[in-house]
Amino acid sequence: TAGESHGPALTAILEGVPAGLQIESEKINRDLLRRQGGYGRGGRMQIERDRVTLLSGVRGGLTLGSPISLLIQNRDWENWSTVMGVEPGTKTTERRVTRPRPGHADLGGALKYRHRDLRNVLERASARETAARVAVGAIARQLLEAIGVTVIGWVEQIGPARAIKASQEAFGQWLNLSLNSSEPVYTSFIDDWRQKIETSPVYCPDPEDARRMMELIDVSRSEGDSLGGTFIITAWGLPPGLGSYVHWDRRLDGRLAGALMSIPGIKGVEIGAGFEVAQERGSQAHDEIFYSSEAGLYRETNRAGGLEGGVTNGELLVVRAAMKPIPTLLQPLRSIDIESKEPSLAAVERSDVCAVPAASVIGEAAVAFVLAQAVLERFSADTMEELMKDWRDNWEYLRKVR
Repeated sequence: TAGESHGPALTAILEGVPAGLQIESEKINRDLLRRQGGYGRGGRMQIERDRVTLLSGVRGGLTLGSPISLLIQNRDWENWSTVMGVEPGTKTTERRVTRPRPGHADLGGALKYRHRDLRNVLERASARETAARVAVGAIARQLLEAIGVTVIGWVEQIGPARAIKASQEAFGQWLNLSLNSSEPVYTSFIDDWRQKIETSPVYCPDPEDARRMMELIDVSRSEGDSLGGTFIITAWGLPPGLGSYVHWDRRLDGRLAGALMSIPGIKGVEIGAGFEVAQERGSQAHDEIFYSSEAGLYRETNRAGGLEGGVTNGELLVVRAAMKPIPTLLQPLRSIDIESKEPSLAAVERSDVCAVPAASVIGEAAVAFVLAQAVLERFSADTMEELMKDWRDNWEYLRKVR
């Protein structure tokens, strides 16, 4: 990806997509709109109305196998063209920033690249960059959907308000579905679950918990403060064997954690029960394996979150990420002016009160991208026809041995 927050546009180039995948721009735009939504977002989201333009790699709605390039215009560029222009003579001294914000890349980035204007850092370090990643992830999602894999994320916690019951019910339903239900049944369940999430102002499936989250956001906004939280990303329909236990750098849990940690504001990632199992004995931490002639090999629990030893085990993939409160505050924290070295309050840029709902959409994109990579490494990937054949053959093999 490339582009600055207040530059002309964001761009991305995506390589390795098989030829013959049907791409719908409106599905990409739908995810871009979801990223801009969520209770607690700031004024920037009232300006931008992100839409993608596909510049290459797609013809007649089908991928060509060549690199796909994407463009997302920044509508706010017209207000920043004299400050962020690329040509000599641009008024770069306007809107100069010299007071680093604690919690941002401002100070570290300026020291790394020897910038005296922190805007040179914050424009790229901005979470605005994630719009490009959501667009790329939406293409990865369409690839996964073509082979029957669904990625769904939701907000589990904002501040102290946590939707534990809703998440437990979802995981219990999925375990039951994986054992006993036909594809139409679990497809209906997934559709219903997604509907609950997307109709919630904070992307939380439990209305009562969502209400408590919104109340906390209102209080935080009135006090000029911000809130963080956690979100969960799940993937349904993955076969055993994606990833690697042979190569440390190809372990799927490591790659998923890295992708999620690269989202601005994310400070922790766990797979399955994660930190919770650190408190348990081994007898309580793992998922016993059973067999029946009807269900084949199955588990009654999923503490591993669908990953064991760096590879998928056929259960529901469950990844949780923790987002810190946004560090740009209307009541700014103490800092130093890097020019005068005098104590000062941190700079204030337009920002959100809470971006956890938006982060859950970005998390979906990050997970979809990593899973699509893993699928294309495991199966023939030049064309969708070959990919679909290998995918079906693999499932046929698994049904015989499970």
